[in-house]
Amino acid sequence: MNNLSTVSDTKRNFYSQHTRPINSIYRRVVEELMVEMHLLSTNVDFAYDPIYALGVVSSFDRFMASYRPETDKQSIFVALCQSMGGNAEQSRKDAAEVQEFARSMQEQDIVNWLAHPTPDGMGAQLASKIESISNNPKFKYSRLFGIGLFTILEQAAPDLLKDEKKRQAAILQIGEAMHLPTEKVQKDLDTYRSNLDKLVQMEAVMSDLAEAERKKREKRAQEKAAATPVATAPSES
Repeated sequence: MNNLSTVSDTKRNFYSQHTRPINSIYRRVVEELMVEMHLLSTNVDFAYDPIYALGVVSSFDRFMASYRPETDKQSIFVALCQSMGGNAEQSRKDAAEVQEFARSMQEQDIVNWLAHPTPDGMGAQLASKIESISNNPKFKYSRLFGIGLFTILEQAAPDLLKDEKKRQAAILQIGEAMHLPTEKVQKDLDTYRSNLDKLVQMEAVMSDLAEAERKKREKRAQEKAAATPVATAPSES
């Protein structure tokens, strides 16, 4: 997509590909992610990388986890990526490979590896990408890249993320090694974690509402059945 493309162009492309209506609760989530990805895709310093892909995939999957109908989620994600010239299949493939590598790492090793990656084994390609990011003074950091880093830590070191001091120290070490704006990374990830907590609460409320509505439908059906006269067979004379 060329740099003259507008947000309106991207939205038009999206809705021409995913033509089913989006549940109003989730429309804002999709469109905010769409705008964020669009602005990055049209930035001259932005370059796609697997950590960014992991951020996009994990952010989408997390915030759309309870979306119904379930079958629409794939269509929405594909349209989201393709609306700005991206490739949904490639994004998921790259994200899956990074997650697989992260799960293969020990908690005590992952932070040091991200700060000083070694180009061997299944992490060789990721190490090469991190090295190019670290050596690129014009690297365009984004919130989605930060979420990708968070997800790597989450897969390899979930207990570390629960400890605020350790989490902040890890992000600082990684951020400084990659020459990222560490203060912004910390702020982005704090906001992301807060939003995940709110999402859990929202899903609990939605689940309760759905259950209450199901019970109402059952009660109405029972009342209707009780009020319907039962046809009796005519008696034989």
